[in-house]
Amino acid sequence: MRRLAPNGLARAAVRLRPASFAGTFTALMMAALIVCACGILLETGARATVPPQRYAKAPVVAAADQYARLVTGSGESRSQSADPLPDTARLDAALADRAARVPGARSAVADVTFPVRRGDGALTGHGWGSHTFTGAALTAGAAPGRGEVVLAPAAARAVQARVGDLVALDTATGRADFRVSGLARPGSGDTAGDATGDTAGDTADAAAAGGIAWFADAQAPALAGHPGKADAIAVLPEDGTDTAALAAGVAKTLAGTGAHVHTGDGRGAVEDRTLGYAKETLTGLGGSFGGIATAVAVFTASGTVALSVAQRAREFALLRAVGATPRQIRRAVAAEVLLVAPPAGLIGCLPGIALAHWWFGQLKDRGAVPDGVDLHVSWIPLAVAVGTGLLTALAAGWAAAGRRPARIKPGQALTEASVERLRPGVIRTVLGLGALAGGGFLTVLAARSAGEDAANAALGVVMLFMLAVALLGPLVARLCAALFALALSGGGAPAWLAAANCRTNARRLASAITPIVLAMAFTSTLVFLHTSNSHVAAQQLRDGIIADHVITHPAGLPADNADAAARAPGVQAAVGLLETQVLVPVGSGADRWLQNSATQAISGTGGQLAQVQDLDVRSGSLERIGEKRIAIDTTLATSAKAQVGDTLPVYLPDGTQTRLEIAAVYGRGLGLAAVTMDRALLAAHVTSGFDSTLLVRGGHAKNLTAFGEVTDAAGHTTASSTERELNAWANYTMAAVLGGFAAVAAANTLVMTVLDRRRELGMLRLVGTTRRQVLQMLRFEALLVALTGTVLGTAIATATLIPMMRGLTGQAPYVPPLLYAAFAGGAVALGLAAVTLPARAALRH
Repeated sequence: MRRLAPNGLARAAVRLRPASFAGTFTALMMAALIVCACGILLETGARATVPPQRYAKAPVVAAADQYARLVTGSGESRSQSADPLPDTARLDAALADRAARVPGARSAVADVTFPVRRGDGALTGHGWGSHTFTGAALTAGAAPGRGEVVLAPAAARAVQARVGDLVALDTATGRADFRVSGLARPGSGDTAGDATGDTAGDTADAAAAGGIAWFADAQAPALAGHPGKADAIAVLPEDGTDTAALAAGVAKTLAGTGAHVHTGDGRGAVEDRTLGYAKETLTGLGGSFGGIATAVAVFTASGTVALSVAQRAREFALLRAVGATPRQIRRAVAAEVLLVAPPAGLIGCLPGIALAHWWFGQLKDRGAVPDGVDLHVSWIPLAVAVGTGLLTALAAGWAAAGRRPARIKPGQALTEASVERLRPGVIRTVLGLGALAGGGFLTVLAARSAGEDAANAALGVVMLFMLAVALLGPLVARLCAALFALALSGGGAPAWLAAANCRTNARRLASAITPIVLAMAFTSTLVFLHTSNSHVAAQQLRDGIIADHVITHPAGLPADNADAAARAPGVQAAVGLLETQVLVPVGSGADRWLQNSATQAISGTGGQLAQVQDLDVRSGSLERIGEKRIAIDTTLATSAKAQVGDTLPVYLPDGTQTRLEIAAVYGRGLGLAAVTMDRALLAAHVTSGFDSTLLVRGGHAKNLTAFGEVTDAAGHTTASSTERELNAWANYTMAAVLGGFAAVAAANTLVMTVLDRRRELGMLRLVGTTRRQVLQMLRFEALLVALTGTVLGTAIATATLIPMMRGLTGQAPYVPPLLYAAFAGGAVALGLAAVTLPARAALRH
């Protein structure tokens, strides 16, 4: 056998056993697809930039750090995390004078962008100094002074004003009259739109439509609600000035002020703060989810390769019987892998790129990624995808060939290959029991924890239990076959044969069960996590809004509307809600992180809030909400390990750090808001000073229509639930990707198994079994496989979801019966179809 040519054997094996290698090819191709798509999203998130639009003609821009930074640990274990701020961090506007004195600087402008409301219309407000870099130019009148405004033609037409007229405008400081000093044509930097603040979308739309108002530079920061502050400082160079030298000079001059200097595409991140969230979303999908998806893909593909090698045990046994060495058999398997894996990986990259393009486009359509960000496709994720498939196949093939076919004695090879070994390997059994024990431990830990700790512990449950199922697969299959054999006992000879086959060929059965368990466990966990959250949130919103009227307006509601509504006939209470997010450190020790928490800032007292919202107060009193005192929901309190009377560190929307006393803890934070605070505490730290909602108790709707659109609590609940459902897309997409991959893997494995049994099926036909009986036997086997996979997958999802939802919502998971029935029915239908179709083809031949 010294002249045995592994390459020739490999080519012959691929040519003579196309079905087996087609299954391996499919599994490796799907693995490459998943790895490629997630890798492209990860790389795009890491490289994402937005070309500057507003600051395109300002080569140097200084702005505050737009990330909140949390330091954990100490010494060598010290680390720092950075999370995008919910709103814009600002600089001292006086720094513009210092920047203007840098050698090579012609001027420096303290830029401010803020929403303005005129009647029912939304405008975008700027300081007039911004015209020097946006290209705006006067077409009539003069530049604005204090108490004056310059309007774009579209804005002037909307408010029906001409030069010299007085117009009433609502800003963060309230309503005031401004004299129109001039009209101006917006520049390219103005019509590009702005993406700052909570009303980013409305502001950008207003700017793009020409709804722009320019105010005096000395007055604009105060009108924005941030006296003495600027969103950014745009530095304009003198002719011939080198941008890099100017940027270095500005950085040196502003050192120690918290200013970060940006040039090139870095300026785009200043004007579009959504880029930080987009990078976080893309890296989260490509990294966190991609890691899980890659593990599942590798796990499944390696199982398929191992099954393909195991199906050829007689061939390897014959080679051993005629003198082939273990090394030669391993080399033959490696050569087969090298023939199949690279083309499978390369072909899998094509749909992988298409999936990444579709996924990225969907994120853009939903506003999660700015329009200026492009999908970055390089050779790196493609090489990683192909390399991952190749290494997986080599490792699985080497391990499978190195266990029995290569190690068995030549004289025993054919005898051993004809029967399946009933006892699993010691190492595999020990590792499987360890994974099972680990999953059980995490389940208990999650059940005894609360808040985010419970959710984090539950995430490891699904992976450990899945690993246990894979390692203990033959034992699990044999046990399930014995149990289901009782149910199949009344099915006649086909059912008896199916049960006997499953007991005798447990390894083959386990290979088919594992992908179905994967599909059920991951799909159920991701989908029912969302349905549970949505169900609890909708219920809390329904029960929590006890106001008679809910008022909203597309352009926002001025802060003084709450007082005006309270004076309407019959009104008992009116509370405005300014909605945003704050960051709260949660966890403990080195495992602390910043949690983005939905926040409502109220106009009025906690007692008035209690008349329009039932927050389900568990401890403390809403009456104590005020300066430096807030209320938080129980899940956040548990995660932050805080209670009434404690002082909680909080990062306000613009990154300002403060410490606030907890006045009350309530239970309906998921449906309403995780944090409730006084409006005066928050208004100076957000871009938009307009309320999003006005809740009114008492009075008649017809007396409130002047403020905006009036609905009742039920109408508001429906609208909010519809908006929340849009966020389900990410979970459903991840479930579809993982579930679809696992379903294809399950079908692939079942088809490979059936086609490998053609000799067995032919023998059954020769001894008198009818074609119908053979098909019935295979259907019973498929039913056993599907039911076992469904039951185990459901059990794993249940062990994951119960502690997770108890920690996050305090309630049990909500599982829509029809949706679960669709999952279970799909698993059964998949199993039956994947067995019946190839079996019919095999029996015809």
